[in-house]
Amino acid sequence: MAHPDNDRDYLAPVIDEDGAPFWEYTALGELRVQGCASCGRLRFPPRPCCPHCQSFDSHWQPMSGRGRIWSYVLPHPPLLSPYAEQAPYNAVIVELADAPHIRLVGNVVADADAGLNSVDPGRLRIGAPVRVAFTRLADGTTVPRWLLERS
Repeated sequence: MAHPDNDRDYLAPVIDEDGAPFWEYTALGELRVQGCASCGRLRFPPRPCCPHCQSFDSHWQPMSGRGRIWSYVLPHPPLLSPYAEQAPYNAVIVELADAPHIRLVGNVVADADAGLNSVDPGRLRIGAPVRVAFTRLADGTTVPRWLLERS
């Protein structure tokens, strides 16, 4: 997992105590979602207490890494300079196949190490199937990105 476009600085996620396990798993190439150890319901973003049963006991459930594009945008200028150089690129919301009420934000790319603008925006469709790929950023954080599946 190399850093994409080594000369570019992308915004790294802010990692808090509740979400730290999510990022630890992505570094291992695993997509996991926090779940309640009491009632079993999954939740994202991670938080200390289950919103359904108020339990503080949680676990991290492995996901298949498959989903579908729930929504997307093609950002337009003005953009932060490292991103302006990549335009046009996409920002997507992916609904997970294993947990349709869980949605993650990311980018659809041609492969894990490709640039943000590596997929023709005309190929994106609401409902298009995607699968996760993991990319290590310059700061060492590994982020999930998405690859289009053949439908």
